[in-house]
Amino acid sequence: MSAQPQRKQQLVEAAIEEIGATGSLNVTVGRIAKRAGVSAALAFHYFGDKDTLFLAAMRHVLAIYGAEVRGALVASDGPRDRLDAIIRASFSPTNFRAEVIAAWLNFYVLAQQSPEAKRLLSVYHRRLESNLVYNLRALAGDAAPGIATRLGGLIDGIYLRFAVNPDDTTGTSAAAQVLATLDHELRALK
Repeated sequence: MSAQPQRKQQLVEAAIEEIGATGSLNVTVGRIAKRAGVSAALAFHYFGDKDTLFLAAMRHVLAIYGAEVRGALVASDGPRDRLDAIIRASFSPTNFRAEVIAAWLNFYVLAQQSPEAKRLLSVYHRRLESNLVYNLRALAGDAAPGIATRLGGLIDGIYLRFAVNPDDTTGTSAAAQVLATLDHELRALK
């Protein structure tokens, strides 16, 4: 990796860490740059402003999440196994950690003000729902979209709850809650 992509990656990772450390977007590009070991001027040169840097950080988070989901799906067999894989990937140690959850929480706030953040969040929601619906169709038929919406809301809700009470939930227990809800939803159809 050449110097420019490497420094950009360092800044993206530092943004996630700094937001995680403070719990908010009330961080400066200077603090992010210091954490990354580069100058604030270089950070501004690469990203222009804090919101653009934060959006790059969220794209990075989403890319890792997407790669984990795709990897889990490849190793899965059948719709139920694929649903389990999607849910477990949502709470993997890479995705379900304090600084990433703080970034998600702040991403939701930014999406209320930034059209680009809102668009990116919408893409995430559509992909998650699409993956869930696709795999639920064989198990739940016409009920698949409603179940997918509830599961997606539960996944997001557990992230929000973790942001306030991190000691109450682990990735494993979070996935177990969503899987139990999926079981309940599918049993209710019979």
